[in-house]
Formats: sequence, structure tokens, C-alpha cells
Amino acid sequence: MIISSWNVNSIRARIENIKEYLKKFSPDVVLVQEIKTEDKTFPYDEIKSLDYECHVFGQKSYNGVAILSKKNLSNIKTDTIKDKNKQSRIISADMDYKKKKVQIINIYVPNGNPVDTEKYFYKKSWLENFQKLIKNSLKKNQNIIIGGDFNIIPAAEDVYNPKSFEDDALYRLDIRKKFREILSLGFHDAYRYLYPETEGYTYWDYMRGAWQKNNGLRIDHFLISNSLIKNLKNIKINKYPRGKEKPSDHTPIEIDLI
Repeated sequence: MIISSWNVNSIRARIENIKEYLKKFSPDVVLVQEIKTEDKTFPYDEIKSLDYECHVFGQKSYNGVAILSKKNLSNIKTDTIKDKNKQSRIISADMDYKKKKVQIINIYVPNGNPVDTEKYFYKKSWLENFQKLIKNSLKKNQNIIIGGDFNIIPAAEDVYNPKSFEDDALYRLDIRKKFREILSLGFHDAYRYLYPETEGYTYWDYMRGAWQKNNGLRIDHFLISNSLIKNLKNIKINKYPRGKEKPSDHTPIEIDLI
């Protein structure tokens, strides 16, 4: 089974690329971030025509998350974090898999730049609240998959030029510590679990020829709970959509579960 995660940077602006991706690669479940549209203007019909059900937590012009699925999902939740800024950044669902109930959590973590501003403190607060949520979720169900745009560069090998990001909200030490704290609750970074040393960029800026020069970042992740890690067959960074005309600046990451 393939579960994909993709920050699409506006689902309506990228709809043709998204439809091509769904047709060509046919993932079973897709976690989508930064849809930048309200629920009422989400392109339900175009997605449903490809046999995907849509669960949406939208927001006008900014943020927004959704889950597209060929499988029946249940227990859809969008209110699991009390967000003082009322931003649409998390949606979760339950999925039956191998006689287990698996909770899938799709997140879009705040960017946090510029550092030491309200945006940065909001990012830290959001991550702290998310960590509390995961602690509580694990008490009810040990089978959890977290996917999405974390806006966190975990380590130096996950960025083309670490020095230039030393004071960036994606790479600051206290933000990287938050990432490790979530892992320590009982998760594996799926990409590093299978590929400890291999480059795995998922984002390339639109500016300065970043895509052409491969000046990338690894900020989109799948975290898989200890109870499910043996089911991880592979993880792939699918660069095909990033090379298309008018692409998102992110590309999909895909886990293959057995």
C-alpha cells in the first residue's frame, strides 16, 4: 500500500499536475498540505472522478490540509490541536490495515520565519501542542503514521548548505530538538530508517535555479510508530511532479507498506 505526502502549494493552481500524479502513480492515500482554499471551493469533483474520497480542512488563501483516499477512512478529526491563530494545519483519520487500526495524521507545521518573532514563537508553541497530542494519542493507539510538511530540516545532511540555514526557523537547534523529541515518543523517521546517509531533498525554492542546481532541503517527512516500522517496505521521493510546468516547490514523498 502506498501512502503519499505532498505540499501542493495551492491545490487549484496545481490541479492538472495533481491529477496527472494521481493517474500515473495511483497512491492509495495522499496527505496534502497547503491547499490554500476553503472547503467550499475545494475541487472535489475533479479528485473524486479519479476514485478518491476527499477529507478537507481548508482555509481561504493560506494553509489548509486534506486527505485523499481510495480506501474507506473513519474518525476524521480536524480539531485535535487548539490553535490560537485558528489556522488549518492538521487532519487525521483512522484506517484499517493488516487487522490493525492505524491513525494517519497529516500536518503542516508553521514555517516560523523570521526567527524570534511572533511567527517563530507560534511555531514552537504549535510543535509543543502537537507533541502533547501525540503523547495522548499513543495511550489510545500505538499504530500511528505522521506525514506532512514539517518545515524542519532535521540535520546537516538534509540541506544543501547547512551554514546558510543556521539562523533559519527550519534549522535552528531548538526546532530540531522538537523533531527529535517527537521521534523519542516512539517513532522512526522513515527516510533515515531506510536510507541513513542518502540525500533526500523534498523541497527546492523557485528562486536562484535551486531545482536545476539541486539546492534542496528535506523538510517533508513520514514518522512511523515502532509498532508499524516492520511494515515499511520502502520510501520514495518522487521527483517527477517537481519537474513539470508550474510545479509546487515541494515534491511527493511515498511510503510503501507491506
